[in-house]
Parts: sequence; C-alpha cells; structure tokens
Amino acid sequence: MAMGRSDNFLKQQVGVSGVTIVLGPELETRLASLALASGTTPEEFVLEVLRQRIIPKVFLHEPRDEFERNLRAVATPCGVSLSNEALSSEGLYD
Repeated sequence: MAMGRSDNFLKQQVGVSGVTIVLGPELETRLASLALASGTTPEEFVLEVLRQRIIPKVFLHEPRDEFERNLRAVATPCGVSLSNEALSSEGLYD
C-alpha cells in the first residue's frame, strides 16, 4: 500500500503532487477490510473518507450578505422539519 521512491519520482516527473502515508499492518488490514466491504479499493476508500472529513460541505445557495453568513455559522442540523399542517393551530393541539 505504501509508495516507494520510484513511485514518488514518477509522480514528480509527470507533475502530479501527492502524499505518501505509511500504515502499520493493523491499520492496513482494517482499511483493506473496510474498503472491501464498501466495494472499492483501499486508496479510493481513503480518498473518499478524507474528502468527507476535510472538504467543507457546500451550501446549495451561497449567502448573499453578512446576516446570512452569520446565520449559517450558528445553524445546527435539528433533524426533520415539520410540515405546515403540524405547525398550524389545529396541528399544535392534536
């Protein structure tokens, strides 16, 4: 799984940057089993995990002003949203 010197040299030659991470045998075994369970290669699995953890979630709509930026900064996911009927005066007393 670890890349050797020739792999790094090849990447530098074709202008592709990369990071080499050396895994211990226990972590490598666990990674291989997780990747197999998800139906992908260990490399693809690690890339997807890193993307999910490092790259921030993109909003569908960019904030238009400082108020919207601040509002999104303090917002937290609260689960499901209620329907209009659930919030109506009849729905509140059922």
